[in-house]
Amino acid sequence: MVALSVQYFIGGIDSSTFNSDDNLLIESLSPWLAATPPATITVLIFISTIGVFGGSGFYKFLDDIEEVKVETPYGAPSDNLFIGKIGEKKVAFMPRHGRNHTILPHLINYRANVWAMHSVGCKRVISPCAAGSLQKHVEPGSFVIADQFVDWTDGRKSTFFDGPVVTHPSAADPYCPELRELAIKTGKELGIKIHDKGTVVVINGPRFSTKSESKFFTSQGWEVINMTAFPEAYLVKEMDMCPLNISLITDYDAGLVGDVPPVSHHEVIQVFNNNVENLKHLLFTMIEKLPDERKNCDCKNTKAKSRV
Repeated sequence: MVALSVQYFIGGIDSSTFNSDDNLLIESLSPWLAATPPATITVLIFISTIGVFGGSGFYKFLDDIEEVKVETPYGAPSDNLFIGKIGEKKVAFMPRHGRNHTILPHLINYRANVWAMHSVGCKRVISPCAAGSLQKHVEPGSFVIADQFVDWTDGRKSTFFDGPVVTHPSAADPYCPELRELAIKTGKELGIKIHDKGTVVVINGPRFSTKSESKFFTSQGWEVINMTAFPEAYLVKEMDMCPLNISLITDYDAGLVGDVPPVSHHEVIQVFNNNVENLKHLLFTMIEKLPDERKNCDCKNTKAKSRV
């Protein structure tokens, strides 16, 4: 067993140091360890129990932002972490496409991004995203709190478990029930049009769907289409963190009904920007309500339940 000397910083102020034999943290560091690891590894962690993948529009509303560069064993993440406070909660933000939106969905280093969140102490990770609607009743401007995903991607690095320990995590219920319940309740209290469940099919991108593909997805009864929801949330769960997807519907996908015009990136951005205030309000309000302890979900035991 490698002993970890973990040094915590709060708001950039060195507050405490302690030793830990946290198996999960050690395993997450294992790609960095040589065949004969050192007896002690020093890890600098900025305490943040909540992570948010999203654009720069969110953390710009916060005060006293700490920008933190994180190196990972999986390469560089999309950007630095931006750590600030919402109420009394420490929150780490990362723009998944980079701060200038230069990283396409199929080129995002999802493992590095999720590892970075875990390395600073996040226990819960919220993933708001722009998404298309596959069903007529799921209207642009509304929100879907997804309860399922379908992986239609190709070639993405989608697991931390490359051996030697055989690990088979369950993805039957991929999103945290406690976070989903809180998001739904908060959205309704705020008067936001919110769908309390939905399946998001994740395509590889960067192209949008053909009409035939879109009609097929609709025929399966799936509600939402997106390019980033997998493997992001699933990797969060592999690290024993709680994942939540909040899909902001920006358009009807091509081929959905009648004369729906093909989706354009300009349209997606315009509708997203028109609704970013609602999304920010939903995020900030629910984060302030989050309990400190995770008592109503089993996400923290994902890895333990995945091994013989």
